[in-house]
Amino acid sequence: MALSGDLWAELPAERRIFCSVLLFSWAVYLWEAFLAYRQRRVYRTTTHVPQELGQIMDSETFEKSRLYQLDKSTFSFWSGLYSEVEGTMILLCGGIPFLWKLSGQISGRAGFGPEYEIVQSLVFLLLATLFSALTGLPWSLYNTFVIEEKHGFNQQTLGFFFKDAIKKFVVTQCILLPVTSLLLYIIKIGGDYFFIYAWLFTLVVSLVLVTIYADYIAPLFDKFIPLPEGELKQQIETMAKSIDFPLTKVYVVEGSKRSSHSNAYFYGFFKNKRIVLFDTLLEDYSALNKEPAEGEDGESEETKSKTKNKKQGCKNEEVLAVLGHELGHWKLGHTVKNIIISQMNSFLCFFLFAVLIGQKELFAAFGFYDTQPTLIGLMIIFQFIFSPYNEVLSFCLTVLSRRFEFQADAFAKELGKAKDLYSALIKLNKDNLGFPVSDWIFSMWHYSHPPLLERLQALKDAKQE
Repeated sequence: MALSGDLWAELPAERRIFCSVLLFSWAVYLWEAFLAYRQRRVYRTTTHVPQELGQIMDSETFEKSRLYQLDKSTFSFWSGLYSEVEGTMILLCGGIPFLWKLSGQISGRAGFGPEYEIVQSLVFLLLATLFSALTGLPWSLYNTFVIEEKHGFNQQTLGFFFKDAIKKFVVTQCILLPVTSLLLYIIKIGGDYFFIYAWLFTLVVSLVLVTIYADYIAPLFDKFIPLPEGELKQQIETMAKSIDFPLTKVYVVEGSKRSSHSNAYFYGFFKNKRIVLFDTLLEDYSALNKEPAEGEDGESEETKSKTKNKKQGCKNEEVLAVLGHELGHWKLGHTVKNIIISQMNSFLCFFLFAVLIGQKELFAAFGFYDTQPTLIGLMIIFQFIFSPYNEVLSFCLTVLSRRFEFQADAFAKELGKAKDLYSALIKLNKDNLGFPVSDWIFSMWHYSHPPLLERLQALKDAKQE
């Protein structure tokens, strides 16, 4: 051990940094693989409905959810292994400096020399995201058209999938490249306090994106329509008014053309709040619950309807209970608290980046001996050096999220929605083939939402934490 310590101490600082990053990455992967193994063992061995679930889930649904989650876990194992091996090979083979050099050659041919670092950075970013999209494409195809298709969730055709993927890539670049160029420019001209200006810039960008996402970005991929006038809309408006939620609009999004999974959320700042309901959440609006009209084949160029695996959706009272939970997050300040935590973390990271950016050993560890590009510094420090901190923070946020979920359930219960939320959670779990049995360590580390049984038990208890 002493000899190993001496050998480690004799290594140059950049080699110690590189080896530490690589070892930590594999340590995290092995930990995640261990947790996934424990959970897969639960999927394999729990083949009958446990007694405490007898009144909640029938044996057929239980078996479907078990097989679905087992397939997903196996897929995650292989895709995770590939991702770890790919990342390791990129680091060992000098993939990052190679791509940076290639970016310089491309920008140079366009008339931008080495002094145009921001231009070279944007070319590097474009190539890196293109490489990531192409290497991830086979895994995404398999997940969508094998696993999701097998278990009745996929609603996409191959043509729609590729059209969607290209559109997502283009939209991402249209946002990512301008924002990155401005961030790099601010860091370049910001002087000693650039980290403050960089943090303020990212704060403004995040707030703008949250504000415009549902109105201008999301509609590029899904169709949003106002919830028609009727009993449900009136009940939603009444509930929102009762808790002083400044609701302005309620939308239904056609999520069923892509997947049969359900969702609901709200967005907006100050007095301009909107609620978005996925059509798969609504029993009366979901295309998955409707038979094709006479003379129609039920299929277009972009989507296809699969009536063989109809989803229940939720009744109006249950939809209101789900919204009561979501609005509980707003009323209890969870949204604001999450924003504050996120921005405190962002400021801390930019401050530490300012402290570390001058360390040439960090760049040398990843093959940059003569230059210290700002974009590369951001990637090295935020992605690699901060890895241990990010893992700890992620776990703490998961614990906090579970606490918030219990509180939001309790808020819905105070609104008199306990019974409807109870049945809605069961329905949504069934519709999404959630498996209600989990390994305790896996659950503790990964589940941002409490397990189903714990949420149902809390709804039945007279007192909430």
